Order: sequence, then structure tokens, then C-alpha cells
Amino acid sequence: MSFKKKAATAALPLLLAFSLGAARDANPVNNADELLAQHLNSIADATIRSGLKSRVVEGSVHFQVLAGGAGGLNGKAILASEGDNLQYTMKFLNPNYDGEEFVFDGKKCKVAFSTARQTRSALGNFVLERNEIIREGLLGGTLSTAWPLLNLNERKAKLKFNGLKKIDGQQLYELGYQPHKNSDLEIKLYFDPETYRHVKTTYVYTTKEGMVRGGAAAQAGQLPSRYLLQEKFSDFKTVDGFTLPTHDEIQLSQEPQTGRTTLFEWDLKDLDVSNNRPVDSHNFNAN
Repeated sequence: MSFKKKAATAALPLLLAFSLGAARDANPVNNADELLAQHLNSIADATIRSGLKSRVVEGSVHFQVLAGGAGGLNGKAILASEGDNLQYTMKFLNPNYDGEEFVFDGKKCKVAFSTARQTRSALGNFVLERNEIIREGLLGGTLSTAWPLLNLNERKAKLKFNGLKKIDGQQLYELGYQPHKNSDLEIKLYFDPETYRHVKTTYVYTTKEGMVRGGAAAQAGQLPSRYLLQEKFSDFKTVDGFTLPTHDEIQLSQEPQTGRTTLFEWDLKDLDVSNNRPVDSHNFNAN
């Protein structure tokens, strides 16, 4: 083989990679509607999506205190959904921390106690006070049939397209999500620019300077408190035509006015997805 032919052969993979990259960049999404359409197709085509009635997701979960304490527990997680109804449960069978249960029955929300002393965890309290996280079907992302982007018109939520943002060293499309009802949360949804899969959600709540949670007056000079809840989704697999994550990593960080930061993590792995599996209506009892 001549030198010119060798050079041309060696350059071919680079040219293909460049042309594929250029093709992707030639038609980037420019607004929320375009991103929404691409995202929905990344889950499944419209015909398959229209046949979705219910879903059950099961897997293991590991809880760990990453800052402000120590300790960890292993347990099981289950996410059951049917339409807008949602149940998200993590069980550890430990008297000091039994786990979490978040329920929405289409009208009412429930956040169960996390301990035998009938107290809630930091995560439970955060979601209880800002129940739009479960009311809007955001918790669990695309793993749930209640995922709001599947039926945005009925949700009457507003999306704000913020373009590409560098998040954790990766370029991602960012959408601001504003529920129809008032919310004091800053909610952001993030999507892979090549696959348009939803890979992350962040919920940020910041108190005003000189105020504590709940709006009560505090001593002058206190700094605002910041709370960040985030979910990261990865390890996507296709089941029954639906491409969904099998790894859901939840983190809650609290930076209160006292200055003592805490960071908790719930790591759900090896999630098994069952589409259109019958779900007992009692699972969605929010009383």
C-alpha cells in the first residue's frame, strides 16, 4: 500500500468522527419545545409511550452520611407508579432509620415517618415542606409514569430553556422547571446533548438573609441557608421499548445558618423495570 493510501486510511476514522460530530452540531435544539420533543423520543417512540399505564421499579439502595456524620445502611427500594400516582419507598429495617416513603395519590401527598420515634429524616422533612417534588412527578425522573414531561400540557408547568451548561465537567442542556402552583424551589432539569436523555435534576432552596426556615424572624446578621437536593441518572437500558436509567443517585446537602454542613446520599443500583405491571391501589394511599 502506498504512503498516500496509508495516510488516507489512517485519516478515515478521524474524518468520520468529525462528520458525525458536525451532523449533530448542525441541528442543535434551540428552545424548550425542541428539547422536549427530542427527550420524549429518547424514552420511547410515541406509539410505545401511549401504551404505558403503570410501572414498577425495584432494586438495592445504599444510604451513607458523606459529611456531618458517619454511617451507612443497605436496603431495598421500590418505585411504583400509575398515571400521576406515585409511591417511592426505600426500606432499611433499622430502628434508627427505617427508610423513606413518598406517596402521591393524584390529589394528596404523604411523607411517612423515618424512625420508630415517629420523626422524619432530613430528606423527609425537605420533601414534606416542598411537596411539589412528588406532586409534580419529578422524583425518580423518567423511571415514573408521573414524569411531568410526558404530559406537560396537563401539568401547566413552565419550562425555561437555558441552553448548554457545563455541569460536573460535562456539557448538558438545562431546563428550568416552574410548577403551575407557586414554589420557592429553583428546579433545574439536565439532558445529555447527544442522546437527550434526562440525566440530572436539582432542587435548590435558599432562605433569605436574617430568616430561618418557615419564615420566622432570626437574629440580625445571620447568613442565608442553602439546601440542595439532586438526583443523577445513569446506566440506561432498554426494556419493552423504553430506554430508562437503572441507577438513581440521590444527594441532599444542607448548609444552614449555623455553618454545619451535612451531606446524605441514597444510591439506588441495578434497578429492574417492569412496564404495565399491575399495581395495588393501596400503594397510593396518601392518608
